[in-house]
Amino acid sequence: MPTHHDINYLEFPSTNLNASKAFFQSVFNWRFTDYGNEYTAFSNDAMAGGIYFSTITSNTDNGAALLVFYSENLDQSRAVVVKAGGTIKQDIFSFPGGRRFHFTDPGGSEFAIWSES
Repeated sequence: MPTHHDINYLEFPSTNLNASKAFFQSVFNWRFTDYGNEYTAFSNDAMAGGIYFSTITSNTDNGAALLVFYSENLDQSRAVVVKAGGTIKQDIFSFPGGRRFHFTDPGGSEFAIWSES
């Protein structure tokens, strides 16, 4: 059940829906439901949303919001992202409260993963 004013659904662009779907299924175990050739919905235990086809991607370089995942083992998550076809945009760095790295999925949008240590 949605909670008032909580983020309820998340959508982001991809230049290659099939590659993005394969990546997110492999890295985060997302499940997908396709709605035509230009949109797919995803879900997992914590979040639901969609990926839509676009020639423009979501990147912090152009002012986009950054979607940040949490990891219990940042080095392991980095290895899984690379193995699944993600590209490291900014390697692991420290910030107040932890460490993180930024990557793009095969569809070109930027994300980050962080951990306390």
